[in-house]
Amino acid sequence: LATLKQQALALHADAVGDRGAEEHHAAFDRALTALFLHYQPIVVWSTRSVLGYEALVRSKEASLPHPGALFEAAEKLGRLQDLGRGVRRLAPGPMESQTARLFVNLHATDLTDDELFAKDSPLALMASRVTLEITEGTSLNVVPDSKRRLNDLKAMGFTIAVDDIGAGYAGLTSFAQIEPDVAKLDMTLIRDVDRIPRKQAIIRSFGELCGDLNISMICEGVETAEERDTLVELGCDLFQGYLFAKPGLPFPDPTF
Repeated sequence: LATLKQQALALHADAVGDRGAEEHHAAFDRALTALFLHYQPIVVWSTRSVLGYEALVRSKEASLPHPGALFEAAEKLGRLQDLGRGVRRLAPGPMESQTARLFVNLHATDLTDDELFAKDSPLALMASRVTLEITEGTSLNVVPDSKRRLNDLKAMGFTIAVDDIGAGYAGLTSFAQIEPDVAKLDMTLIRDVDRIPRKQAIIRSFGELCGDLNISMICEGVETAEERDTLVELGCDLFQGYLFAKPGLPFPDPTF
């Protein structure tokens, strides 16, 4: 009886599967048409100035109410490329009024999208002011010729960042694979750094490594003055986080 029930459930799942997939794709299509971006400043503490703004995707589609749901749906539906293209199409627009840098997130699979390498795209036309952030939580092993593709982007004028250092799959492997211009420390390393000596030691070591390799290091997720002051004592100068400004429509003014 149990076996028959399982077979009946499987038949039902097959019957509704196509319809369910169509509904999910339709919701994702609506999300793509309702995309908009928030921008969060990245600041230089020593000069109390703005280095750049990270573009963060949002959507007005109610069934995908936050970025995590949006990226999860894109991955499950095999539509990460569509989402990446949507972000890159929107990100440059507001920056025409800015001299600051633009930071744009890339999923590793975006490196296989020929549109990313189009030299006449709005993003490519301002490449000298754009840093492409590749999350450290995504393996580049899924990307054929990743080294060549990264070098092609650098030749176009883009700088490359490794994002989420300290939260990903490969640790320092990404430094060797990507040879980044920028490293962004994940907020899990930053949180309560003023109270956790081990985190202080790790960040100090990362800072020394980045200095040796001529890599700029940005501390993400700074939320308290105590965290900021400790990071400054550790030699850090580039910060991003709620202490300075929450993400918002172009362009939030940071508080120093």
